[in-house]
Amino acid sequence: MLAEEGPAALSARRLVKAVGASTMAVYTHFGSMPALVRELMREGFDRFQSRVEEVGQGSDPVVELAGLCRVYQEFARAEPDVYAVMFGGSVLAGFQLTDEDRQMGARVLRYPRDAIRRCIAAGRFRADADADLLVRQLFVQMHGLAQLAHAGYILGGYSPDEVLAGGLRGFATAAGDDPDAAARSIASGLRGR
Repeated sequence: MLAEEGPAALSARRLVKAVGASTMAVYTHFGSMPALVRELMREGFDRFQSRVEEVGQGSDPVVELAGLCRVYQEFARAEPDVYAVMFGGSVLAGFQLTDEDRQMGARVLRYPRDAIRRCIAAGRFRADADADLLVRQLFVQMHGLAQLAHAGYILGGYSPDEVLAGGLRGFATAAGDDPDAAARSIASGLRGR
């Protein structure tokens, strides 16, 4: 229902009608509509994490980092309504993010943070780079691109994939990577190795 009709269509009445149950089913199984939305968000994070884990580590941590960013964008494009719930871009049925919910979002940052740490250890990024700050900067970049692409903003004649590639090259170079090495690794990571 969320994917087909968007967040505004999600209500207890419409949901139970679609599955052939009574309204009490929502309250019996979830306690409330906000709790159902929280479960939807958790399911989204689990599916997102499964995709992220498929990237895996390789001999080039910049390739890995680009692959993680590619998967992020693919997920946001494939499941935009779930993505909006996961990252608070859509308020459904009175649902409000809690600190615990935000921690679910933070847990997926460990994958790119660890890749950034490997970039530092491999000498690709500056030795004094702050992996925790860099991963948050990267998250802002990834989230912004996902939101703008979903909203249909024209990105100056560039496709979202071109913006992603350019942004990652700039990110890696600013973190200390050689521009040519960054371009090769990022191109490989965005192709899926």
